[in-house]
Amino acid sequence: MTPDYVTLTSAVVAALGLVVTYHAYRGYRRHGSQTMGLLAVGVACFTVVPFVAIALLSPALAWSDGVTLLAVVVAYNVGLLAILRSLDGD
Repeated sequence: MTPDYVTLTSAVVAALGLVVTYHAYRGYRRHGSQTMGLLAVGVACFTVVPFVAIALLSPALAWSDGVTLLAVVVAYNVGLLAILRSLDGD
């Protein structure tokens, strides 16, 4: 049985994204910074949510390729908007 390197790499990226998200969330909770909260949401939407949608939800719910792609695109757009909003520096 050969390992699926794409899934393994995606899992590593999701794990690292989860670590960065956790630290940004801690900064949000500690200082009450809206910027850090939005950054946490953005990083999670860029790294964790697509992996969950592709590797876990799609096979479990028998999503078609189109539905899976839509979920990933929506996650990317939400993450982009959150990070863009966090750069305003409010």
